[in-house]
Amino acid sequence: MRLGTVIGRVTLSVTVPPLEGGRWLIVSPFTRDQYAAGSPNDKPALSSEPSLVVYDDLGGAVGQTIGFVEGREAACPFEKPTPVDAINTALVDEIFYSP
Repeated sequence: MRLGTVIGRVTLSVTVPPLEGGRWLIVSPFTRDQYAAGSPNDKPALSSEPSLVVYDDLGGAVGQTIGFVEGREAACPFEKPTPVDAINTALVDEIFYSP
């Protein structure tokens, strides 16, 4: 699982039936440097890593920190094979980091 900040939403005009009811979030993943600087809780500046689109059925909001998984694990919650590459798995309240 990785952590990131929600920086926006995606609006679709047509959706695949198994994905109805979910939302799509644009997420800026946290980098190792942001943790070393002690800034993940302080709404870090956008990372140099590319943003990604994450499927969300938990209710993540813009500006919130979320946990997400990518790859095959992202499609596991669905009964049938579903074209999802990243899914929101946690809404994060606080991060305690001690190197």
